Amino acid sequence: LAAEHDWSIAPDGDKYRRVVASPKPQRIFEIRPIRMLVEQGVIVICAGGGGIPTMYGKDGKLLGVQAVIDKDLAAALLAEQLEADLLVIATDVDGVYTGWGTPQQARLGNVTVDQVVEMNLPAGSMGPKVAAACGFATQTKNEAVIGSLADIDRIVAGTAGTRVRAG
Repeated sequence: LAAEHDWSIAPDGDKYRRVVASPKPQRIFEIRPIRMLVEQGVIVICAGGGGIPTMYGKDGKLLGVQAVIDKDLAAALLAEQLEADLLVIATDVDGVYTGWGTPQQARLGNVTVDQVVEMNLPAGSMGPKVAAACGFATQTKNEAVIGSLADIDRIVAGTAGTRVRAG
């Protein structure tokens, strides 16, 4: 199947999976109607799964491409384009940890972009979330917070999660 379709395949545990490009999102096409709805107080659910990867063909028409857009980077771009005061990346843990899974693990509270960039977090777990938080904080000079969905009220209040700021 891989040879027939010219697909890249990689091991994933005891199975295999198809590997496609994961480009950084460049634009939220629907930003104007999203902004309009947000300004009217509507809760908008968008950019699920990162969105639909597209590119312009030689004829100027928009084409779908075989790729995956990272959902955290899409959320950061959406928040940036909406001029959000705060980006919250909700996950299943209460923040970013050093020494994760070891007796020395410790949750980070308030960090700068420079501090977390040096940590080299795993690409398949916390790495993309931290990259998105760092990008948002750097571009907007506003804070991004990574924390548990169960703590969302406390995250917004500033008392939970790992807060990432530029500097």
